Amino acid sequence: MASLSIADFDYALPPELIAQHPSAERAAARLLDARAPVLVDRVFRDLPTLLQAGDLLVFNDTQVIKARLFGTKASGGAVELLVERVLDAGEVVAHMRASKKPAAGAVLQMQGGYHATLLGRWPDAAGSLFRLRFSADPYMLMQAHGHVPLPPYIHHADDADDARRYQTVFARAPGSVAAPTAALHFDEALLAALDARGVRRAHVTLHVGAGTFAPVKDDDIAAHRMHSERYAVPGATLEAIASTRAAGGRVLAVGTTTVRTLETVARRLRDAPAAPGTWPSVQGETDIFITPGHRFHMVDLLITNFHLPRSTLLMLVSAFAGTERIHAAYAHAVAQGYRFFSYGDAMLLQLPPPDASNG
Repeated sequence: MASLSIADFDYALPPELIAQHPSAERAAARLLDARAPVLVDRVFRDLPTLLQAGDLLVFNDTQVIKARLFGTKASGGAVELLVERVLDAGEVVAHMRASKKPAAGAVLQMQGGYHATLLGRWPDAAGSLFRLRFSADPYMLMQAHGHVPLPPYIHHADDADDARRYQTVFARAPGSVAAPTAALHFDEALLAALDARGVRRAHVTLHVGAGTFAPVKDDDIAAHRMHSERYAVPGATLEAIASTRAAGGRVLAVGTTTVRTLETVARRLRDAPAAPGTWPSVQGETDIFITPGHRFHMVDLLITNFHLPRSTLLMLVSAFAGTERIHAAYAHAVAQGYRFFSYGDAMLLQLPPPDASNG
């Protein structure tokens, strides 16, 4: 395959199509059915009619934490933290915004009456993140005093509606600073309809980091280096995928985070296969970067929102469905006034047959 340029993943997006708020109802968002050559405009609650008994939906059950925190330095200068992950013993790793970064040992007075002690850079002395120790349990403090870490293209301060809607209805494992947005469209009624249809469900966990919004700066995308994120996949999920495939069902990944997790595990199992018929739980860190030419191993269908131009996520969906199909789908979505990005609408994609062109 010829070398790909960042320009291959660009498109023009009118700013007014960037959704600033979620749809009035989760399942009322629009769904672009892009499986067949003819694109079909649907509503997300139509999803059960597009699936069949024996299919398997795989969700990311991560929970978004209120990771944005505000405080002051000893000098009185303002400081903003965005917690990237929680470590042990009350420590966190965070992005920091301040007019001048304080030195190790500095104590930050945080809104809410607690303090954070700066321990140094992370993961090493040259790291771009900061390691801090909070004066109480970080999860408790973020829940009480933190703010929803809305993406940079959403221009309002977080409110109670964001606390509810920038979270999936099945979130259970706290740790993300960005939502697995394709899953935001599922509500309890839709999940019940899928159950009634005979569609099975399984889950993975991938804690989404702020790096998901990092732009690709190199013209040659092969030079880009992904951020690292934590994941965990239960053995029961791997067994469900295997049994679904064996019975002729399809595996539908809900969101790019689910795809990245499953493809990471597929790579690990390929390099260190488990004993036949056994499905161990797998966890670790992933920095997998999926671009056109990647061969997918565990997923047949993908539900995903519309992604930023020149982003790694746009490259992933182009790898999955083919760059030409994605260009056509995005042009259609713009022309039809679909809503884009985290609070926007969704699309349904299908992996082409192995002998089909995926360019």
